[in-house]
Amino acid sequence: MRKILSNKPVISWAMYDWANSAFATTVMAGFFPIFFKQYWSQDIDAAESTLFLGAANSTASLVLALIAPLLGSLADRGGYKKEILFLTTGIGVLSTLALFFIPEGYWPLAALTYAIAAFGFMASMIPYDSLLIDVTQGKRMDRVSGLGFGLGYLGGGLLFVLNVLWYLQPQWFGIPDGATAVRLSFLSVSIWWVLFSIPLFLNVRERREQEIPLSSSLIRDSWHDVFKTLREITAHKEILLFLLAYFFYIEGVNTTVKMAVDYGLSLGFDSANLITALLIVQFVAFPFAILFGWIGERFGPRNGLYLGISIYIIMAMLAYRMTEVWQFYWMAVAIGMVQGGVQSLSRSLYAAKIPPERAAQFFGFFNMLGKFSAVLGPILVGISVQLSGTPRATSLVLLVFFVCGLILLWMSSRHAGKTPSH
Repeated sequence: MRKILSNKPVISWAMYDWANSAFATTVMAGFFPIFFKQYWSQDIDAAESTLFLGAANSTASLVLALIAPLLGSLADRGGYKKEILFLTTGIGVLSTLALFFIPEGYWPLAALTYAIAAFGFMASMIPYDSLLIDVTQGKRMDRVSGLGFGLGYLGGGLLFVLNVLWYLQPQWFGIPDGATAVRLSFLSVSIWWVLFSIPLFLNVRERREQEIPLSSSLIRDSWHDVFKTLREITAHKEILLFLLAYFFYIEGVNTTVKMAVDYGLSLGFDSANLITALLIVQFVAFPFAILFGWIGERFGPRNGLYLGISIYIIMAMLAYRMTEVWQFYWMAVAIGMVQGGVQSLSRSLYAAKIPPERAAQFFGFFNMLGKFSAVLGPILVGISVQLSGTPRATSLVLLVFFVCGLILLWMSSRHAGKTPSH
């Protein structure tokens, strides 16, 4: 680990997780669901606002899923990983900044702006994930990937603490009220995201054979690469089954992140308690994401995933009967222990199986499936809550996804050892 921490490109790469995780924490998981319900859409039914929130998340994910493979192919063929990362970061940052200016009651504009910001955030992960192969190789990928997620949870958590203090005690900071504090939090996320992205753009060198000017022929050739990569994936059962497994279990992870606060509000928990639970997740996840990197290196990333997904299954079953805030806190501890580990080991396991010179193309499909799952998860939660009349239906939806993911992950292990042709 000492060698990793002294490696400037590795640390600079991992700092991007520190930078953009502020959006995932403060905006996506924390304040936007609360603010959307209580400020922008306070005059509409709670179940209806849950559906609109799910639709905003799903729309951003669907648009990204449709273009993710092409973005990955352009990044590889044209040598544009860092350029695409710069563009998508800009989209996310500017849209997050725009949330600061949206007036009370303008929920359609808030939902649209949030969807664009979420698109920028998620799209940036395609070139960012693929740059893992440019900064490290071999078994160290488990630890480096875990370091990235660990720093992401720590950085996102630190800013979130400050944002929460603004919200709970605005008078300490000369802020007039809680609503202004939340709007200022969106502003702070955009600044944080820009500031801590700089080391990656300065210190990480993309390995590329050549840089091809952007043109219609490059886009056409990139589309051809998309279908070539798709044929290779379908021809290798281990990768195909792993991606299907990832589709299901990461849906459970992402939906838990995006809808947990909404679920707690629907059960009648106070928003301050829910924010406290989110902080617990952040700071527990920091050391455990790094620990899971060691578990992946020592026992294999697949075994680490078995452990993490199994704990999610247990939590989904317990969530169905949850009635007290203290139960929500303990669940936050358990989820914090495995959330970063499941995410980081998925990334490093997949990176180890794909051709390094076409990493962005393969990560395009990796992120495409992750985002298609993110389309399905929040919208299914919204529909299931409306049809059943109880927010507890959320936990049953999550349980199905985690169980399916675990089974498919085990099936992929039966075909381990084969990799795509280079």
